[in-house]
Amino acid sequence: MAVHTTTAESLVEEVFLFGRALRRAVITTDDEDSPLPQALTGVLAILATEGECRQTDLANRLCVSQSALSRQIADLVDLGYIDRTPDPDDKRASRVCVSATGQHKLAIIWDYRAQRLREMLSDWSETEARTALDSIRKLNNTFNEDAQDLAHLKLIAR
Repeated sequence: MAVHTTTAESLVEEVFLFGRALRRAVITTDDEDSPLPQALTGVLAILATEGECRQTDLANRLCVSQSALSRQIADLVDLGYIDRTPDPDDKRASRVCVSATGQHKLAIIWDYRAQRLREMLSDWSETEARTALDSIRKLNNTFNEDAQDLAHLKLIAR
């Protein structure tokens, strides 16, 4: 049975509100002297997940312009969180990867976020938390399937 329009509309609204609330809840304040801006944290986290890659591939993965990513990469290189090397296959391009310092910074951020969320969910049972996790995973899988379908359609349209 299909989901009603009003339910879908409410779900869209709640997902957006949830995204905002989650960002506020786990905003990175892992150390007062050098907090990492959210945008840079996101780039670092995606790069850690993806592994070494070309900047152009990372920009596509993040759905950002090359120029915006280039500035963020430069900031992360300056901080010592990312290593940038020439691409051996294309000397005009460069490859980036998370440095050991960047991996350490991410570990601190992820530990902070997990602890913060544990504190916020202190009155939840493990069952309630796992049920929420299952629902969020199901939504992510559904949204990602749709995104892959759209990407496939764009390729066909070319």
